[in-house]
Amino acid sequence: MEERDLLLKYNLQWFAKEGPGGEKTEPATAKKLKDAREEGKVAKSKEFSGAVDLIVLFLGLKIFGSYVSETLMNEFSGFYRKIPDILLENKTGMTVKSSHMLMSQAVIEMIKVMIPFLLIGIVVTFLVSVLQVGWKISGKPLKPELSKFNPINGFKRMFSKDSLFELVKSIVKVALVMYVAYSEIKDRQGELFVIYDMELLQAVALIAGLIVDVGLKTSLVYLIVGIADLIYQKHKFKEEMKMTKQEVKDEYKNTEGDPQIKGRQRQRMREASQRRMMQDVPKADVVITNPTHYAVAIRYDAEVSKAPVVVAKGEDFLAAKIKEVARENQVEIVENKPLARMLYANVNVGAEIPPELYQAVAEVLAMVYNLKGRN
Repeated sequence: MEERDLLLKYNLQWFAKEGPGGEKTEPATAKKLKDAREEGKVAKSKEFSGAVDLIVLFLGLKIFGSYVSETLMNEFSGFYRKIPDILLENKTGMTVKSSHMLMSQAVIEMIKVMIPFLLIGIVVTFLVSVLQVGWKISGKPLKPELSKFNPINGFKRMFSKDSLFELVKSIVKVALVMYVAYSEIKDRQGELFVIYDMELLQAVALIAGLIVDVGLKTSLVYLIVGIADLIYQKHKFKEEMKMTKQEVKDEYKNTEGDPQIKGRQRQRMREASQRRMMQDVPKADVVITNPTHYAVAIRYDAEVSKAPVVVAKGEDFLAAKIKEVARENQVEIVENKPLARMLYANVNVGAEIPPELYQAVAEVLAMVYNLKGRN
């Protein structure tokens, strides 16, 4: 068998870690995070919200438990006290109408007792959600998507890494809750053995207290799981939002424009500005030079401005060009190194010179006017 017969064909793309844009190594930009937020994609832990809700619920029962139990017992007693009265009014016994009325009254009274707990639960859930992801309403997550009804995609989600993590998390959560509940009941088993020797109200109070204590401890364990899940969800969201270098470049082009195009536009603007500036050099009274690095053209018209104006300035090549145009148009060129540097660094083209340079520029203009026989 020849050596070439041992060669195997393979696709190099099998070894690629990411798509054509490269690995996602760049942090998400503000725009991508904003777009994700509008689509309802946020780092949020349901376990953390559920744990806080349970803690608030059991704390409320522990604080107001006596009031709730007393109110429910009174309603229970009142419910049975009304039955003889209804039987006396209706010779034929309990009717469907009377039974319905009696049950409705009992349900309404129980709802009145539970409404404060329900309202507190709603408020706490809202505040915890705002604490996790901030306040922003988005309707996009409610829009139907055909991809969600695709059985293939659903099958992939069932056996994905996230599904496996959720399964492990649920097993750990149930195991911790069962262990805490078992430990609490085991520690108080002596009280449960004598429950048959207690009166009804004492037994109910004992069982209710046990349920609340077990609920509080399991809720605290659940809160630890929720905090860990919240940290994981934030880390996972941060990793999912990462971008490739190409995606960052494309986003910048879409939002800020192509850097090359913007660079060419700035270049054209500079060239246009230089052309206008060169057209004003022949109108100048004097060009003050460094003499090789800087050149600043000054014009003074008392009827137009109260101080001399810089009509052109340049450095190196542009300075040489300004001096060339000045010579072609018989504009005086004066060498004054300190003044040239000061004017170039502090006065923009088209602006009047500052008062602190009046004296120095006036001396140069006076010399030029004397040469030309002007006042």
